[in-house]
Amino acid sequence: MTLNLRRLGLTLAAPALAIVVAFIITSLVLVAVGDPVGLVWQTLLTEPRPRTMVNIVNSAVTYYIAAVAVAIGFKMKLFNIGVDGQYRIATFAAALVAGHAWLPGPLNVILALLVAMAVGAVWAGIAGWLKVTRGVSEVISTIMLNTISAGLVAWGLRSWGSRAEGSNARSTTEIPESSQLDGLALVPDTPVRVYTLLLLAVVVGLAYWFVINKTRFGFDLRATGESETAAVASGVKVKRMVLIAMLASGAVAGLIGMPAFFGLDHAYGANFQDGVGFVGIGVALLGRNHPVGIAFAALLWSWLEKASDGLQLQADVSPALVYIIQGTILLAVVVAYEVVRRIEQRMEQRQVAAELDAPAATEGASA
Repeated sequence: MTLNLRRLGLTLAAPALAIVVAFIITSLVLVAVGDPVGLVWQTLLTEPRPRTMVNIVNSAVTYYIAAVAVAIGFKMKLFNIGVDGQYRIATFAAALVAGHAWLPGPLNVILALLVAMAVGAVWAGIAGWLKVTRGVSEVISTIMLNTISAGLVAWGLRSWGSRAEGSNARSTTEIPESSQLDGLALVPDTPVRVYTLLLLAVVVGLAYWFVINKTRFGFDLRATGESETAAVASGVKVKRMVLIAMLASGAVAGLIGMPAFFGLDHAYGANFQDGVGFVGIGVALLGRNHPVGIAFAALLWSWLEKASDGLQLQADVSPALVYIIQGTILLAVVVAYEVVRRIEQRMEQRQVAAELDAPAATEGASA
């Protein structure tokens, strides 16, 4: 019990230390450029308005799903940088299908979700197949696939998209009203609602936790990530695990755009949000690939983004300051996790040494 409490404390210490370090470094930057430190932090730490709170939660939902997609790869030491491209092409494909409304109401939503997962899995599977058959690094292949997906979607919009009168922007056909999700009234005093597919993020998180921690597949995934040699020795087919992990990561990546698509946008076009896949990398690192940690990291990241809107108006500071905070947190969290890991390792070594010395001391006393 004592060991578990100690481990829990060390686990919480790493992100807490990272946030403190980010606070100190950002304050020093503000002092160096002559900006008001107190006013900046007062602005950032002010309780957000109800409308802003809804926007924070909605962005966090998107970031959460993106981070889980990244975390699946991280568990196996795979760096899936292609989440952004997988999310882009999957959202576009789902928007095309949902816009045709081949099925009524909720069935149309379910069909679009399945299409998004399938397309995202296939797009990530290309990188997985190249890795297991040709030894191509997933970092290189997924970066290239990001660019290819952007080109394909742009071509798809020109081919199948429509252009509103008086606008040069193209978009897919808007989904019927029966497939539009009104949202959840979770925050009072505002007409803006939380995405209904917040429930999808909860399901994704629970499924991720269960598969990783409670199934043989999850054990093999983690074992391969810890030591590929040991995994092979225990009978794990590493190449198959790599391919399945990439497919699973891509399938989850395909769901990233669904909450905003069904809850707000209702069509794919100029409102597409770039860079979510890369935000997912940062959120997954900050949350240490744990479903609960990722949830808090997603909320923190989203809160920093939305709170930055008032920096220029209230503190006369560029909103880009938030990028400094986010970047510093990421750098600090990597260092903090390594420091905490070494401390934990030394504590375990001391405990083992003490347990080994105890019997020897008892035998000496008896003699």
